[in-house]
Amino acid sequence: MTANDKSGGLAMAVLNAIQNPVVMVDANGHIAFANWEAEAFFGASATHLARYRISTFIPFGSPLLSLIEQVRERRAPVNEYRVDLSSPRLGQEKLVDLYVAPVLSQPGNVVVVFQERSMADKIDRQLTHRAAARSVTGLASMLAHEIKNPLSGIRGAAQLLETAVTDEDRALTRLICDETDRIVSLVDRMEVFSDERPVDRQSINIHSVLDQVKAVAKAGFARNIRITENYDPSLPPVYANRDQLVQVFLNLVKNASEAIGERSDGEIQLTTAYRPGIRLSVAGSREKISLPLEFCVHDNGPGVPSDLLPHLFDPFITTKTNGSGLGLALVAKIIGAHGGIVECDSQASRTTFRVLMPMSKETALEDAPLPKSTGTN
Repeated sequence: MTANDKSGGLAMAVLNAIQNPVVMVDANGHIAFANWEAEAFFGASATHLARYRISTFIPFGSPLLSLIEQVRERRAPVNEYRVDLSSPRLGQEKLVDLYVAPVLSQPGNVVVVFQERSMADKIDRQLTHRAAARSVTGLASMLAHEIKNPLSGIRGAAQLLETAVTDEDRALTRLICDETDRIVSLVDRMEVFSDERPVDRQSINIHSVLDQVKAVAKAGFARNIRITENYDPSLPPVYANRDQLVQVFLNLVKNASEAIGERSDGEIQLTTAYRPGIRLSVAGSREKISLPLEFCVHDNGPGVPSDLLPHLFDPFITTKTNGSGLGLALVAKIIGAHGGIVECDSQASRTTFRVLMPMSKETALEDAPLPKSTGTN
């Protein structure tokens, strides 16, 4: 093997390791090279792609074609953001950022890098959710100090009145006590947001957590709903607080069961998988946290209204008649405190809450397993 062969093989390995689709377009507009991610993006092998011009695979009139011509003429790279490549071939909602650069050693050839916006947008929304949770933290602290004390006095006065009023009026004093208890309960739930103590974490087997959640759900609110699992048995431990993870997934499974309602074919599926490539920047540093562990709760309920979806994890947002809108905000806070992200994808009869989290610190990245999955019922 020559030095050129070795360097060419290394370049191919590097390009195939990149988690973004990368293609090289020759002077005639044909796709001269496509990495593995590009094959998945276009739904065709590199050999098949090489038979056609890139215009065959993208929507008519796409700005990508003019960008390629611009780079050829100027011999300088360009970036373009939020380019819509949606089509029957590529799929709906195919929004991408583009980086187009000339190959200086091969005049007329250009390299195109596609960055799908879906994950980037989700991470941006997740950071917004964290900011919203922090904003409610101050409100929670204020409510705890400024509302609970007067409520205690109101309840005490109502109890004293209850001993001195008629039976007809006693119902009113009972109503006062019940309503003050309800408000105190709401404030107690909000106080959780003001708890900024460091999370006590250790290596946790996520499957034991999900099994506990399933057992609790089947014994109570989801007794009439089929719950299935599709776990990756080789998944490494997650670095987390067990009790808080139980709280998170109980909340998600309870939401799923309430969405399903009385449907006779209602089903909740719990899945785990290893997804390398997701890295989240840490504010105030150059560090990036890898989030390869994916835990999902799927349900076949009616789905989340599209106008509500971007704000689902904000405090006080709910579709329930008597809901407080704090459950999913608390989920976002807990997962954010663990250095992870949580998102929701929803359409009719298929809603997925996806949690991405870091591995245990004791598990080295190079020891991470290859993705594989088994299913059990």
